[in-house]
Parts: sequence; C-alpha cells; structure tokens
Amino acid sequence: MMKTLIPLALVALMAGPASAACLAEYKAKRDNPLELFYGTAKINGACTKAAASAQLSRKLKAEGLTLLKVLSVSKQ
Repeated sequence: MMKTLIPLALVALMAGPASAACLAEYKAKRDNPLELFYGTAKINGACTKAAASAQLSRKLKAEGLTLLKVLSVSKQ
C-alpha cells in the first residue's frame, strides 16, 4: 500500500496547478467623501486587462467602489 501512495504523491506534486494564477493591479474610488484605493486581486480565466476589468468592476461595485483603471495583469 505504501509503495503506491508515494508515487501518486510525487505525481501530484510535480503536476502543479493546471494554470498559473493571474494577478491584477487596479485603482478604484468611492465617492462622498472621495476615497482612492489601490489593490491587487486574483483573476479567473484569461489573464488580460479586459477580463480583469470585467471581473473587478462587478466585485468592486458590490463593495461600493468604482473601478478606475486596471494597471497591470501578470501570471504568477
């Protein structure tokens, strides 16, 4: 039994995640009174500014924020 578990564990460790995580840097604001925010967030799907903008707009709106700009996206 132990001989079977060790090779399976090694395969799982070597395989790693199916796709790299995508991290987006963004600027956002809240009005009345004006507050400016800088943040980073993990993005699902395509690692593009357009995909990050769509996801962040929805997420930030739920928190009472408005997305101003996606500064960058990078695979981690």
